[in-house]
Amino acid sequence: MLSKKIRNFLMFAVIAALFAAVGYWNISPERFLEKPVVKVDENAIDYYAINAYSLQFLPDGGLQYEMTSDKVEHVQASEITLLTNPDLQMYRGTVYPWHIQSKRGEVNPDGTEVELIDSVRIARTDEKNRETIITSSRMTVFPQQQYAQTQQAVRIDGAGGVSTGNGMKAYLKESRIHLLSNVRGQYEAR
Repeated sequence: MLSKKIRNFLMFAVIAALFAAVGYWNISPERFLEKPVVKVDENAIDYYAINAYSLQFLPDGGLQYEMTSDKVEHVQASEITLLTNPDLQMYRGTVYPWHIQSKRGEVNPDGTEVELIDSVRIARTDEKNRETIITSSRMTVFPQQQYAQTQQAVRIDGAGGVSTGNGMKAYLKESRIHLLSNVRGQYEAR
């Protein structure tokens, strides 16, 4: 009988030792240490397109704009879309579009604002074959409002002369441009 008690005791001791080992292994001190926080890459691109082409129409069916870009990248964290060499023809429902170009661009999440960066050029030839060219290093365009603005230096070539200034508000639909400060002009006498 004694041997049966010893055998049962040893069997319970082995089972208890196994439970203790499994318990220690599952509740190891390393599990209670702080785990490093996984860093999110703020610049992670979740999708992109090469040689992108887009058309936007007005409610009446007229063409609002036509845009191409060498590369379009969507930043996942900020929802901003990055453009490489954007080229936009803003028709405004007319046959005389504003031609807008730059090296880079950033479009806000809802598409209402486009920040053009580096070598910004806006050009238009009107019905009388007169060309207007606006250049700057940076400009914000609001396509739905047909409006552009900048606080940077601006040069306007057109109407028989050159105007320069710092800052600009351009109402593209009305073909009206306001230079904000340090305005200088040089015109040909006819």
